[in-house]
Amino acid sequence: MSSDRLSSENVHATTVAKNGRAVLISGPSGSGKSDLALRLFDRGFQLVSDDRTLLRKDGARLVASAPPTIEGRLEVRGIGIVDVDHLSEAVVALVVELSRDIDRLPEQGAQRTIRGVSVPVVAIDAQTASAAAKVELALDRRGLAL
Repeated sequence: MSSDRLSSENVHATTVAKNGRAVLISGPSGSGKSDLALRLFDRGFQLVSDDRTLLRKDGARLVASAPPTIEGRLEVRGIGIVDVDHLSEAVVALVVELSRDIDRLPEQGAQRTIRGVSVPVVAIDAQTASAAAKVELALDRRGLAL
């Protein structure tokens, strides 16, 4: 195992990326992390890691990757674990917290600090039809630039 992986924090989250910018999707088991990732593939996102994500600090950036045992694999409920195209790592630009309790007009500029890096955070209900569009919009409007 590389020293980067040894110095990483392993978190319960699914991570997808588009144009090198990663979205860390967090939420309890069964909240729709993998399902939302699957829907984001149709919008040009690629898998970084499903269900567990390794996070390491690289200068002022937070970098996400998959634990070796699950790299390139996505759990699709009702189908099983499938191999998918994936990225080996990507810089985290946004955190999405899955919740059913969403503020109509949430506080702007909310941040979460992970391994000393502040990352914008938004809450999204993964069960809504517009969830994937909201993730992409949040990444474009609130996500960190590369």
